[in-house]
Amino acid sequence: MSDRLDLQSPDLVNENLDKLAELFPNCVTEGADGKAVDFDLLKQELSHAVVAGNNERYRLEWPGKREAIVTANLPTTKTLRPVREDSVDFDNTENLYIEGDNLEVLKLLQESYLGKIKMIYIDPPYNTGKDFVYKDNFSKDAQEELIDSGQKDEYNQRLVANQETAGRYHSNWLSMMYPRLKLARNLLNKNGVIFASIDDHEAHNLKKLLDEVFGETNFISDVVVVSNLKGRNDKKYIATANERLLMYVKTDEFQEYGLSLPEDKISDYKEEDDDGKYRLIELRKRGGPDTRAERPNMFYPFYVNPESGEVSLEPNQKFHVEALPVKSNGVEGRWRWGKDTAKLRIKSLLGREVRAGDKYNIYEKDYLEQEGSLKRIKPKSVMSGAAYSTDGATKKYRQVMGDIDFNNPKSVDFLNDLIEYTCAPDENAIVLDFFSGSGTTAHSTLELNAKDGGNRKFIMVQVPEEIDESDKAFKKGYRTISQIGKERIRRAAKKIKEETNADIDYGFRVYRLDNSNMEDVYYRPQDYDQGNLDLFGDNVKSDRTADDLLVQVMLDWGLPLSLKIEQTEISGKNVFKVAENSLYACFDGGIDEDFAKAIAKDEPMRIVFKDNGFASDTAKVNVQQLLKQLSPATEMKVI
Repeated sequence: MSDRLDLQSPDLVNENLDKLAELFPNCVTEGADGKAVDFDLLKQELSHAVVAGNNERYRLEWPGKREAIVTANLPTTKTLRPVREDSVDFDNTENLYIEGDNLEVLKLLQESYLGKIKMIYIDPPYNTGKDFVYKDNFSKDAQEELIDSGQKDEYNQRLVANQETAGRYHSNWLSMMYPRLKLARNLLNKNGVIFASIDDHEAHNLKKLLDEVFGETNFISDVVVVSNLKGRNDKKYIATANERLLMYVKTDEFQEYGLSLPEDKISDYKEEDDDGKYRLIELRKRGGPDTRAERPNMFYPFYVNPESGEVSLEPNQKFHVEALPVKSNGVEGRWRWGKDTAKLRIKSLLGREVRAGDKYNIYEKDYLEQEGSLKRIKPKSVMSGAAYSTDGATKKYRQVMGDIDFNNPKSVDFLNDLIEYTCAPDENAIVLDFFSGSGTTAHSTLELNAKDGGNRKFIMVQVPEEIDESDKAFKKGYRTISQIGKERIRRAAKKIKEETNADIDYGFRVYRLDNSNMEDVYYRPQDYDQGNLDLFGDNVKSDRTADDLLVQVMLDWGLPLSLKIEQTEISGKNVFKVAENSLYACFDGGIDEDFAKAIAKDEPMRIVFKDNGFASDTAKVNVQQLLKQLSPATEMKVI
């Protein structure tokens, strides 16, 4: 086994081939480039009938889809470089802000955060007709797209009446979104959930993409979010007042935490007994199939003790007043519960007189506290209110950022609800937003943690999109959206701490996407001959620091970037300690047997050195052998 780290993201194609070979070894063969799949045979293995060729099927297609799939699976040799000067409490915080193209960043996170994210929220480009900044290599030019999408033939004759750019924009947007969603799904844990904001331009396409990536059965809701209470009158025909929020879970193991009750709802719990405060909810069904004719088994009598209000399903001398689900117009209705449920929950029912002497109704006691804590509720499929609106979101943004403008920031209260609903305060959940914009998701995470003492962590990813020179933010010295996002998190954290003094993590580590720390010879030594031997002396780029190398090693070894990092000196060498003894890294020169003996006393789980950092070739072999003897559980690698 090689002792050299490969320092690139996982090759998902090879991993998928290995998994396929376990299930269908007869379908994996050899091609010119190594392993290959006999797709015709695989189709037959997955069909009960004889496969006779390509059949029409129900699925989303667009020009460039296959290239998008390839793009998602291609490994990257890029890395993340720490930016300590932009960070807050770098060595101790567990929050991350990553600056760079989110496609490459998501690839780099595949090992360190595989199955570790509880919630993803994204607010991607809405593709309203303007171009977007995420241009991947497979994007086609307008003319090629019009031909491939069937809008023009090879003689440049228009085939369908459509806007000149419609096909190109839809296909490019789909090709941009597909690989990012595919990679994002890998990061969610089994109890995870993704929310995606969108408007009508691409809502239909995004729904189909999410159906394909996450599975149609994992679709939960298409929520209406009222973002403009007055409606946008610049829209043709309809004054648009809302956006869409699509919700998908990773698996059916998702468990909601729920929302806390608003203050105005708590005041509804006015009555009290030995079990606590409660409100009464009528047991008779209202709306929908609410008659005896429609659900005859839900029509049956209760018997009430008129002195205590207690309820029974059997009449006797004590329980002698009959109560039936009859509507005020005399039509026979029905209960919300069947008789079996009523037997199990009979003690939670109460009978009340509603018409003197001859009419009783049955109510369910809905208690304010459940299992020792306040009752929690579900969000509704329509989310509305001033705090959710763009105006409300902008007002809260300006409270932190003043006149450093940002167009249409998302509402902090809106994100608070999504994060609170999905992430319990004590589960150390990680929230990911890879179109993080102004940083609302990070702001919300900090605010919610301060409110309920939670330990949720965030990972924000934002491409350094340039700001227009006419914007106020540009005149204030900000050049990219990511600069605004980082500043907002700093200011929001300071404001929240001043107002609450909550004991939470207010910091964040900043990382910036960059090319590999290693020279090309590290990845393709076969391309170099003896005339280039000097390149093999030190294959690390001259402008890279030990901090840079440590991050790339952590990513390659699958260690979260949020782990605590310490620096210490052992035998005169600078050593990074990650999460105590999870990883030791020393990139100094002159590594020898004495150093190996000293470091073996700590018994680190992993240790990494520079390949040319050993005092000699003999020293490298001896260090390896000493570690095997003195600390056999330590795994040693070199870069």
